[in-house]
Amino acid sequence: MAARKKKTAKKGGTAKKKAARPAFRFRLTARGAAAVAGKQLRGGCPRNLLDPIEIASRDEIAAVQTRRLRWTLAHAYRNVPLYKQKFDAAGVHPRDFRKLDDLAKFPFTTKDDLRRAYPFGMFAIPREKCVRVHASSGTTGKPTVVGYSRADIANWAALVARSIRASGGLPGDLLHVAYGYGLFTGGLGAHYGGEALGCTVIPMSGGQTEKQVQLIADFKPQLIMVTPSYMLAIADEFEKQGLDPRRSSLLVGIHGAEPWTDSMRREIEARFAMDALDIYGLSEVMGPGVANECIETKDGPTIWEDHFFPEILDPATGTPLPDGTSGELAFTTLTKEAFPVIRYRTRDLTTLLPGTARSMRRMARITGRSDDMMIVRGVNVFPTQIEELILKDQRLSPHYVLELRREERLDRLDIVVEPKAERAADAEGLRQAAALLAQNVKAYVGVTANVRIAGIGQVARSIGKAKRVIDLRPKD
Repeated sequence: MAARKKKTAKKGGTAKKKAARPAFRFRLTARGAAAVAGKQLRGGCPRNLLDPIEIASRDEIAAVQTRRLRWTLAHAYRNVPLYKQKFDAAGVHPRDFRKLDDLAKFPFTTKDDLRRAYPFGMFAIPREKCVRVHASSGTTGKPTVVGYSRADIANWAALVARSIRASGGLPGDLLHVAYGYGLFTGGLGAHYGGEALGCTVIPMSGGQTEKQVQLIADFKPQLIMVTPSYMLAIADEFEKQGLDPRRSSLLVGIHGAEPWTDSMRREIEARFAMDALDIYGLSEVMGPGVANECIETKDGPTIWEDHFFPEILDPATGTPLPDGTSGELAFTTLTKEAFPVIRYRTRDLTTLLPGTARSMRRMARITGRSDDMMIVRGVNVFPTQIEELILKDQRLSPHYVLELRREERLDRLDIVVEPKAERAADAEGLRQAAALLAQNVKAYVGVTANVRIAGIGQVARSIGKAKRVIDLRPKD
């Protein structure tokens, strides 16, 4: 929080009746409202502003999870034909769930299941009872379509509000939303959460980078929600316009929608003199706000376990792994009415860790995905491994892309990376940087890579999720 001292913050129908159940909602106590109206400190959220479940005992959290899992399993079995079919085929019934460990008896849900049910086959309430749908991009097949009841939208907004508050956001703050709006869940999820917290939301959406900078300079928001890669593109545009991003009004950045590293966090924080927090979510489970880092600790996103039950699985076998072990993350929703998911395999690779700033467990930073993992000459390679090495070299920028080719039946990996603008003319220094990066990739990742230094602006900038891998290998 040292960097923060350099700036001054401004003061200032649903499902059937039997499916209904109480939900935690974000609200300020009278004492909390007085605290916000006074000092508006950002070094950590006062405990009286927290939802009670955030600081409940583990036994209390487990009791909430057990009760809600019992409801979710029964709700999905009764109302989603695919779940009835999968449960029956596995020889399990919702009655078999009595304690949390019993969830391992139930079958997984995969993205292929969701695609086969396209468009509305996974809905657990009539489509006409849904107030909104979102969908994935569908770049690898049919999109996955997710429905939301009115209660689902309210819970989502409350959880994003909780996430913004955990990041240091306060009622009355100006929130600049640069996530894309539309079928992608990022923009609207951030927007409704900001409003639920009591922020003034600037619905900029993605793109128009020059205008992003203009509005940040003119409106002076304290908060921004945007992908980390696009945050750096905004920093580049600040400097292109002759503006110092460190002198902007921004105090907190809430970044998600793509894996990013601690090196990228340090770069964002150094360039903007603000705190950069990690928000996690995925449309199949809800959208942004499934988990979020707490500004007190910045030690990995806290999973909001009163709404989502996490598991870590062996990616190859699906066997549940103990906390503290790296593996694939799976989620079961606990309160979703329109689109419950049971043991959904996210393909994100991470580790479950004990709670710190909150009672709920944390997840380590995503190291990659089991389905975007590259296999180069028999070696498993994740883009984040290479990104970490790029960002260790002060001569190289975070703008890079990985190209896969096949030459004489052997895979070839090319790393195309831009230099930092101030080093662009240092030909000899960049030659050395390229050689060092190739050496480090071989030593630490275990593959031989060809490193090419691109000109400034030659690596395409992303306004959403950064596309890090371009696979040019023959498809046959």
